[in-house]
Amino acid sequence: METSSKITEINGVGQELKKLFGNIGINTIADLIENYPRRYEDYSNVQSISKIRPGMVTIRANIKQTKGRYARRGIHITEAVASDDSGSVKLVWFNQPYRSASIKRGVQYYISGDFELRRQRFCIQNPSIELVSNFPLSTARIVPVYRETKGLKSAQIGRVLKEILPLIRETKETLPEWILRGNNLLPKAAAIEMIHFPVSTTILAKAERRIGFEEIFELTLASLLNKYELAREMSIRVPFDEVAARTFVKNLPFKLTDSQRRAIWQIFLDMDKEQPMNRLLEGDVGSGKTVVATMAAMMVVRNSFQVALLAPTEILARQHAETVTDLLSPLGLSAGVRLLVGGLSGSKKQRIYDDIKTGRASFIIGTHALLQEKVNMQRLGLIIVDEQHRFGVDQRRALQKKAGHMPHVLNMTATPIPRSLALTLYGEMDISVMSSKPGGRLPVVTRIVSPNSRQQLYQDIDRELEAGRQMFVVTPLIDGSGDTDDKSVKDVYESLTKGVYRHRRVGLLHGKMKPKEKESVMNMFAIKKLDILVSTTVIEVGVNIPNATVMLIENADRFGLAQIHQLRGRVGRSNFQGYCYLMMSDSSTPSRRLRALEQMNDGFKLAELDLEIRGPGAIYGTLQHGELDLRIAKLSDTKLIAASRRSAQEFIDRGENLLEYKQLKERVQGIRAITNLN
Repeated sequence: METSSKITEINGVGQELKKLFGNIGINTIADLIENYPRRYEDYSNVQSISKIRPGMVTIRANIKQTKGRYARRGIHITEAVASDDSGSVKLVWFNQPYRSASIKRGVQYYISGDFELRRQRFCIQNPSIELVSNFPLSTARIVPVYRETKGLKSAQIGRVLKEILPLIRETKETLPEWILRGNNLLPKAAAIEMIHFPVSTTILAKAERRIGFEEIFELTLASLLNKYELAREMSIRVPFDEVAARTFVKNLPFKLTDSQRRAIWQIFLDMDKEQPMNRLLEGDVGSGKTVVATMAAMMVVRNSFQVALLAPTEILARQHAETVTDLLSPLGLSAGVRLLVGGLSGSKKQRIYDDIKTGRASFIIGTHALLQEKVNMQRLGLIIVDEQHRFGVDQRRALQKKAGHMPHVLNMTATPIPRSLALTLYGEMDISVMSSKPGGRLPVVTRIVSPNSRQQLYQDIDRELEAGRQMFVVTPLIDGSGDTDDKSVKDVYESLTKGVYRHRRVGLLHGKMKPKEKESVMNMFAIKKLDILVSTTVIEVGVNIPNATVMLIENADRFGLAQIHQLRGRVGRSNFQGYCYLMMSDSSTPSRRLRALEQMNDGFKLAELDLEIRGPGAIYGTLQHGELDLRIAKLSDTKLIAASRRSAQEFIDRGENLLEYKQLKERVQGIRAITNLN
């Protein structure tokens, strides 16, 4: 039996159990071993019965006077008495009729459970019991709690893991000895055993540190290898033209913020080198990233090279095309702007292909379809990748073949990323952070609203609409479902048009609509022919309607903190006051996340809070990088991150051969591949 073996090779795992494990993504023994516990329950403190107090307890006792009966509504109750030298306590199980027959008399059990008051008498409810003579899994120890599915409980997962404990103990080391010694790390085999079968909280902490260290080490090593490989490539040098830069700034209808000036100068310095730029422009919603990117592109175009801007949606691509055209028009450079999206006719696409090939198109904007073979960008100097995408080695290689050199790359994101996460997830990039917003913009007023206050809210909003402003209404679903109370975009649209806002012009937008339909609706909203736009989260990224001042988010408690902040960024984009209303699903107490949104407008502080509350998965999910999964490492552990990064750098400086570490090599190569564009 090996870690690559199917899970059915484990004693006691048949086809039925195989299916249940498959439901949670466990198909091989390796999957099972790497299925780390979600949390732990500490039952290691074994007490005498006379000393137990309300709460989670563990005792060592004999069990007697066992009986079972059916109560009202068919509920089966098993009752027993556990005794030791200090006294006795009642045990109660619900709907476990097998308990009476399975309990042995005259033997010692470990009993762990919740000691609480029931019908004016204290008892231990639904306890786990195990023979003292056996290897305890659910009692008298620190008990791992795994992700469960219907029919597969955490205790069952623990029992299956016990069957492969000898194999876990044979786990081969994956890190060099000098790293283990220098960082005081447990061997891999011991760490994995203690993760699943911890003997103390101290040892568990050491085991988690060992596994977490390796997770960060792998990410960092992959990032550094990407960075060094890219640094060996040659790109085209784009000399800085001070006169052109001053002319661009002079023609802007607003003043650049200090953050924008700092970011553009960092980009200019990067592009003035023969090594390809690989920079992440990270800015909160409304911080003006598009202006910075267009200014960089202007310098490339003036040097007779081409720019490609990749957007995640056609809506955003069209909006970028309009913005870029407006910004470049005063400089006489807008004639080279082209929009290449799926909604165009075949003949229009062909004309754009020809313009790109001949160089008449200098600034091409579209979705990732720009990377197709038929798009011939031989003079490509700069790629701008906007929102939720990583531009990786494979895409660079494909474009390098077309252009004959490695293009400069500027990645942009409006998702504020905590520094600890940026160092691991984007370690191969240089990062420019834009924290300030253009002057004259007021912070968006955010308020949590109970459904009981809906009608009053509609009246308040109607006064804003009467003043000529516009509103977004965002819902979590396209179509309604009988399984949930969540509002669907179609139901809300119908409710508003036939009800409280029947005197208003209401539009509908969602992802299943055809591109031309979506474009038409957005255009009508942009030119103020609609007062209200009811939409799914398709408007989350980049949509810029300065006259829209109200955002109403239905079932706000169903959304993540970062996503609501992105949605909120669609309003308050002018000198008008913006309002964001978070409509709850019911009248329950609002969560910590929603309360934070009421109190904070700083996306970076909110990102740190999101990381604290929900962990890195929340941020990875937003950035579409779920594969880069930190299951043990905590990104709040700055000392662990620093130690892992130092070791990764030393691994390279020592000239270590990754081929000598098979498992580490496979993991690092996998991470490097994930940096490709999704």
